[in-house]
Amino acid sequence: MTNLGDLEIFARVVSSGSMSAAGRALGFSPAVISKRIKRLEDRLGTRLLQRTTRQISLTEAGQGFYDRVLGILTGIEEAEAYASGRSSQAQGVLRISAPTSFGRMHIAPHLTGFMKDHLDLKLHIVLTDDFTDIVAEGFDMAVRIGELTDSSLVARKLAPVRRLLCASPDYIASNGAPNEIGDLARHFCLPAHNNDNWKLEGPEGSLVWHPEGPLVTNSSEIVRAAVIAGAGIALRSTWDIGPELRSGQLVQVLPQWEGSKNLTLSAVYPSRQFLPAKVRLFIDHLAGLYGPVPYWER
Repeated sequence: MTNLGDLEIFARVVSSGSMSAAGRALGFSPAVISKRIKRLEDRLGTRLLQRTTRQISLTEAGQGFYDRVLGILTGIEEAEAYASGRSSQAQGVLRISAPTSFGRMHIAPHLTGFMKDHLDLKLHIVLTDDFTDIVAEGFDMAVRIGELTDSSLVARKLAPVRRLLCASPDYIASNGAPNEIGDLARHFCLPAHNNDNWKLEGPEGSLVWHPEGPLVTNSSEIVRAAVIAGAGIALRSTWDIGPELRSGQLVQVLPQWEGSKNLTLSAVYPSRQFLPAKVRLFIDHLAGLYGPVPYWER
């Protein structure tokens, strides 16, 4: 009888498109993955994958086998999810992807209590501002900030995301405050992520503003430090600059204009009929922390 682990490895190689990606997701070296696939093919007496230096593709037999293996693995996963979903305890390893700054500021400080309540659970958290294919890279869930798009993932909204135009009092004292949106053209603007456009909403409806300034960076944290230091005007989320607004280190400019209201903070996870307890409990934990009026807005 075929080893169930070999079936999972085969399915992961197909879904991720490479043995190295499958190995990263499952914690095996590419050599081990290759050996297990070869063992599976030898047992079946047929080639399942066509291998080249650049890609892996399914043979005709491999495609039919893959379709049936998916049904088997999905059934097992749903059975396990059903059983674990009925439990109030989380077990195993929970793999999470989250944005760098948000994870540092609003996830990391709130982990201790959750871990104390779930001693049998190990958290594996990767902070990155890159888009993560959570299925291919083996994550159970991701925390994302942005506009939700149609996908095969399930999303649960955790909080609204509100973005304001802001500057330091020193910058305003030296350069004056803009009175209308067109005045931004004569100010130093600090876009994040290499001159991304600003999607704004205000009294004239929605518009897209191309901010220009002396700083180009792919680091949102550099922009944050620069606007606090008085380098210009930035569009920042309230979760990021709430303390500075309250203390007066930053002030809102053009308050009639804010960032697009289509942005949300969401938890996303693969579409499943049954949600594992470890994922459900962690998402519930985050939802309880944030909510419709998150603490950084209060």
